[in-house]
Amino acid sequence: MNVAYASVSEIAAKVRRGDISPTAVVEDILNRIGRRNDELNAYVEVADEYARKRAADIERAVENGRPVGPLAGVPVALKESAASKEGLFRTMGSVPFRDSVSQTDSTFVTRLEAAGAVIVGTTNTPELDHKGTTDNPLRGPTRNPFDLSRNAGGSSGGSAAAVADGLVSIAHGKDAGGSLRIPAAWSGVYAFKPTFGRVPDVTRPDGFANELGIQSTHGPITRSVRDAALVLDVMEGHHPRDPSSLPDDHESYREALEHPIEDLKIAYTPDYGTFPVEAELRETVNDAVEAFRHAGATVEFVEIQLGYSHTELTDAWLKLVGANLAAMNEWLARHENLDLLGNHRDEMTDGLVDLIESGTEMTATEYLHHHVIRTTVHDAIEDVFVEYDLLVSPTVCHPPVANATEGSTLGPDEIEGEPVDPRIGWCPTYLLNFTGHPAASVPAGTVSGGLPVGMQIAGPRFADDTVISASAAFERVRPWFGRYDTGDDSS
Repeated sequence: MNVAYASVSEIAAKVRRGDISPTAVVEDILNRIGRRNDELNAYVEVADEYARKRAADIERAVENGRPVGPLAGVPVALKESAASKEGLFRTMGSVPFRDSVSQTDSTFVTRLEAAGAVIVGTTNTPELDHKGTTDNPLRGPTRNPFDLSRNAGGSSGGSAAAVADGLVSIAHGKDAGGSLRIPAAWSGVYAFKPTFGRVPDVTRPDGFANELGIQSTHGPITRSVRDAALVLDVMEGHHPRDPSSLPDDHESYREALEHPIEDLKIAYTPDYGTFPVEAELRETVNDAVEAFRHAGATVEFVEIQLGYSHTELTDAWLKLVGANLAAMNEWLARHENLDLLGNHRDEMTDGLVDLIESGTEMTATEYLHHHVIRTTVHDAIEDVFVEYDLLVSPTVCHPPVANATEGSTLGPDEIEGEPVDPRIGWCPTYLLNFTGHPAASVPAGTVSGGLPVGMQIAGPRFADDTVISASAAFERVRPWFGRYDTGDDSS
């Protein structure tokens, strides 16, 4: 078995049966990280000693006949900026936080480990997750496994690149504007953003932080839909300390993998009626949509009226993010004696400083006005779901861009002659963070140079299983696993 590209279920099943040692699995992954991470820059911290100890504990449990869980011995990477694992750094790609260390474990981390997973390290992100590319002043850019001169996408870029390059079996991400789906699209892997509240997130001191303006949620990045379904079954479930947490009222995601989609009506929009889309990328996704017809579903083009231009929508998302960052900065200044604007402005990227300043200057009434924009987007998308079961679109509007240096990598500032905000204006993914709908990004094909293209599959709120079913059906018609060829097959 080539551990680098083995499926999650295959690794776990062999570990449980005693056919393979979890310590051998971990050593294979750590060796591969050691060989390839210097050029990829996916990991920011490798927890080799911790991973070896965890693997040894699991091996003893198997030998003694104790249950070890559905993720027994499976290596997992955590997005550094969004996951707490006691004793590991949490720098968030920012110089002012370079010495920050997690004191506790995130709820979903506890669940992953209870299921037998082995945390092997943390992955790179943009500074404080403020843009759709992964590059920061502290660690530099994460490179795309399909073209090392280009970016892996963000903000969970390190996670997506690690999965694509076989440096881990599962990677965690958190999505507040597309941070799971954007890097999945650019790195040629699968990502799933659940309905808001499906995966609990116990945040303190502000337990309501994930629903203020934009709805952010944790989710998996994997190389297959089946692996994602297995991980979601572990991560999801009500937690009383998360006020947004949903009840446990649905079937296993693994059961949804086999659901037929012949009766589904699927709406397709290439641009949400307002976003410019690079021509070759649009053509690739237009072709990929046909896979649903081959699987038996009905697919129809729809015109969506969001009520605002893409520049107005992007501005609203950025302003809401800025307000949250400004609130965080004020709390840090009051309680931790850490004022990012007052004492660390020169250490941060210009785009992040601009966002924090915009939030500092915003009035409460201006903040609430952006909820009107969110409501309009919500209603427009819900109008689609009155008639259709799913909404499909390009995940992002532009192929991977070239890397810059020192945290300055941004997305395109123009697409097909139309200006876009280079931070996230090329990513209609954030629309579904206005609304909380579930959405996945599936590998849809490639454009010139073999660069990956993603297609987004979105569903009604709480219809996560339908998104999984459609993703699995697409994967059966157009399997993408054979694209993972990095030129290093040793494990």
